[in-house]
Amino acid sequence: MKTAAEKTILIVDDDARNREYLDTLLKSEGYATLQADSGETALDIAGRQLPDLILLDAMMPGMDGFDVADRLKSMEATKSVPIIMITALIDRDSRLRALHCGVEEFLTKPVDRSELWIRVRNLLRLKEYSDFLANYSHTLEEQVRERSNQLVESYFDTIFTITRAAEFRDEETGAHIRRISFYTRELASHLGMGKEFVDTIYHASPLHDVGKIGVPDQILLKPGKHDPDEWKIMKSHTSLGASILGMGKSTSTSPYTKMGAEIALNHHEKWNGKGYPNGLMKEEIPLPARIMAICDVYDALRSRRPYKPAFPHEETVAIIMEGDGRTLPEDFDPQVLDAFGRCTGIFNDIFASHAD
Repeated sequence: MKTAAEKTILIVDDDARNREYLDTLLKSEGYATLQADSGETALDIAGRQLPDLILLDAMMPGMDGFDVADRLKSMEATKSVPIIMITALIDRDSRLRALHCGVEEFLTKPVDRSELWIRVRNLLRLKEYSDFLANYSHTLEEQVRERSNQLVESYFDTIFTITRAAEFRDEETGAHIRRISFYTRELASHLGMGKEFVDTIYHASPLHDVGKIGVPDQILLKPGKHDPDEWKIMKSHTSLGASILGMGKSTSTSPYTKMGAEIALNHHEKWNGKGYPNGLMKEEIPLPARIMAICDVYDALRSRRPYKPAFPHEETVAIIMEGDGRTLPEDFDPQVLDAFGRCTGIFNDIFASHAD
């Protein structure tokens, strides 16, 4: 808290004798003072030196006290500086006008010494308390922001660790994981999703196949077609992934792992209801999973696997947009499919920039 000697009071009055009288009274109490003989000068001094309190004469030539108060309270730098208006006007309308302009207190001419000290002391105390709360709030905001950044970094570290673990168990590479992030971000942006959603899906989408950690190697890495029992186990990677990421558990607080779990469980669901694990249809499928579905199919078609060659970009787009018997346009949300059609060139650039 400032001492009296550290507090500065701006005296605004066009009459030099009034300014000197107030100056003498305030200095006798240990306050520092500034003086202005006009409204324009007061605004200039207040903006540059930011006093702790302003004593403002109501009736001045040119810019009067009401106009000065209105200007001071409209400026960010000075709006919290308390104002005591000194006036010979005692009518109700004048006081209401002053209050409307943001004036906190009044003193009636001729100024009583004791009343001046009480008004000044009380407003300065209120100003100190207000400044303390503002600084404390700012400190809390900084601490929350720092803690939030630490939590976000922690979430990203967790995501990176989990996805790296999944990569070691599958033929899919780190490049595939990076491409998926860029695909989903691009598609979400073309769908008009907000910044928070776009950022979250960018970081959450690499978790889509984390459940493959729990699939036995002889099934996960089998080069040929799976038999019905093997295919059942293979499909379980969706629910395993959701479980690993804590879906449905109150302990999961990260928006990234929450969306990651949602994507892991549902990214093989199809718009026409012919997907797995739950045969969801249309809007029953969460939007992040609908976005992920088309990105995953695009990258899978572009990539070489033990059981298939890599398809070129044009053929891959044709399969998704027109179908080839196994993949059908009806598998995908029509709006997501339309957005994909508008950014296929960007998908091709992403694949080329992050090749295996």
